[in-house]
Amino acid sequence: MLTDTEPRTKALEILLRELGLTETERFVSLLQRDSFDYTEWRRSLWQNKSVEHLNNEAMAFRKKTRDP
Repeated sequence: MLTDTEPRTKALEILLRELGLTETERFVSLLQRDSFDYTEWRRSLWQNKSVEHLNNEAMAFRKKTRDP
């Protein structure tokens, strides 16, 4: 099992790589400012999408990012 620090560090590395410093800082400040319920957000995130639909979206994204 990972320590609490390890997933936090990995998440920040991903955010920095994908969003850059300014947008990562903005994202973190939004999470701290809002009364954001991550668990509730995850429950409703893909509520009306099938597993097949999500898989198709993921495969299309993967293809797009691998073959520019």
